[in-house]
Amino acid sequence: MTASAGVLRCWGAGVLVVLGCTSASAQDVTFTRDIAPIVFKSCVSCHRKGGPAPFALTTYDEVRRRATQIATVTRSRFMPPWKVEPGVGHFVGQDPLNDEQIARLEQWAASGAPEGAPAALPPLPNLPDGWLLGQPDLIVRPPRAFALQAQPTDEFRIFAIPLPITKRTYVRGIEFHPGNARVVHHANIRIDRTNATRKLDEADPLPGYDGLMPRSAEYPDGHFLGWTPGQVAPLVSGDLAWTLEPGSDLVVQLHLQPSGAVEQVLPEIGLYFSDRAPSRIPTILRLGSQSIEIPPGDPRYVIRDAYTLPVDADLLAVQPHAHYRAREIRGTAHLPDGSSRLVMHISDWDFRWQHVYREVTPIRLPRGTRLSMEYIYDNSAENVRNPQLPPTKVYWGQRSRDEMGDLWFQLLATNDRDRQLMSAQIATKMAVEDIAGYETMLRVDPKDVELHDDVALLYMGVGQMAPAVRHFEASVALKPDSAAARFNLGTAQAQAGLLDQAVGSFRAALARRNDYALAHGNLGQVLLAQGKTGDALKHLQEAVRLDAANPQALAGLAEAYAAAGSFDLAIETIDRAIKLPMPEALATRVLARRAEFVQRRPQ
Repeated sequence: MTASAGVLRCWGAGVLVVLGCTSASAQDVTFTRDIAPIVFKSCVSCHRKGGPAPFALTTYDEVRRRATQIATVTRSRFMPPWKVEPGVGHFVGQDPLNDEQIARLEQWAASGAPEGAPAALPPLPNLPDGWLLGQPDLIVRPPRAFALQAQPTDEFRIFAIPLPITKRTYVRGIEFHPGNARVVHHANIRIDRTNATRKLDEADPLPGYDGLMPRSAEYPDGHFLGWTPGQVAPLVSGDLAWTLEPGSDLVVQLHLQPSGAVEQVLPEIGLYFSDRAPSRIPTILRLGSQSIEIPPGDPRYVIRDAYTLPVDADLLAVQPHAHYRAREIRGTAHLPDGSSRLVMHISDWDFRWQHVYREVTPIRLPRGTRLSMEYIYDNSAENVRNPQLPPTKVYWGQRSRDEMGDLWFQLLATNDRDRQLMSAQIATKMAVEDIAGYETMLRVDPKDVELHDDVALLYMGVGQMAPAVRHFEASVALKPDSAAARFNLGTAQAQAGLLDQAVGSFRAALARRNDYALAHGNLGQVLLAQGKTGDALKHLQEAVRLDAANPQALAGLAEAYAAAGSFDLAIETIDRAIKLPMPEALATRVLARRAEFVQRRPQ
């Protein structure tokens, strides 16, 4: 055995064995010539001062100190965070490292991370510190920062941010700034046109609240909203903008990862407006199962779902969602000609890296295309991401310790008639699946009043009155002193044709709150249907007195006047209703009734 020039040579059986050698190609790899182009192109958009990553990689010293770590996380393809399997399609921002680049990073780290000639260093990309999409038309943030404590577990915090707009506004996109990139992992963003989320936020003494998004918090007009590190969705063209109504709140759910110290978190969101109304509106399809019930120890639990397109459509984007136990997710388009193509495939799902995958070129899907999804879960102790060890039975639920399985598709029909047809079908399909989800959660917690109310409203939306009544009865049993619970039950009973029971429920609501305008109005309508015109008039007049801007109450009062033969009063009252904003379907019915009143009025 001899040593020469730092290389250990072992002689034996006529074979030269070289131990611990460094190849000439590895010796030639330098930061300035070989590594900086990779890091500057694929890493510094996040790993820069003020960026979403926890440290910068903009100089030789910053990269050298982490050379071994960089080699390790790129070899495992944990970084850069691109989870979709190669060959699925081409998405905006899809530029993962290739095998040659990964090998070069490993060679550089193994050879001691040499710097190389300074003159060979390429310039840093031009990444502005401010708004990447330009100055927003509106910037909003929560009124106060949230203090994330030094706690052992992640936290999910939901903020309702009022949007200070006074007229209908059209939005081309948003840019999200996390407010503290050290601890904000990702954000789910919705729009709530009601005050439901705001009330939940206001009820919590701290900024934001810990809980679930209400059903009224929705994606706007077929558009995904969200944020993951490094993701800035490009602005859409004005013809695809989405509509924002006055009084709406931006709902932001933050996934926060504690750092070991108290951290202040104050996100801000920039909105970019369009000066014209959209001419095309996408539709969102959600495939998945909300009947998930994974036995403990099951290493391969599978859910599947599918939907067949009733019209031609373009696929614009795909967004998968699941929690910690999902392992593999797959989405496929089965075309009418018998062929198929993968539109999503992640073989190593990671809850920490969720993304909206936007097609560079929309995929044309002809009528009759069947979109399908299949998710595989591992609830065994061998799953290193399983949050519960030893494993326990897992149900569908919205908290991270529960499990979910959604594959969202953003679809664009070729015309508005086709969009309405497809949207109506999808809305019904998704409502039925939502019902299954709420029933699943109620098996776990049968005393959750809000779940009973939500699933009852879903049943009413698909025309199933009997289970709606049953769930509202459960709500009344859980909160017997609530006027709202009695009102909800009465409304479902009325729609189910149980008029005597509905009268009892509405009277019980008014016994607890006599100024309940909606209860007076609905009670008046039921009494009118029973032919009790005098009693109906009394309650409908009180409903209008309490809320003169309610077109339904005015229309109901007009019906009562007409039933009493007072057609002049009926026409005068319904004209007051016509001047108020109301849904298109209601407006059509009101105008038709006015024409009938005019025709029936004695001349």
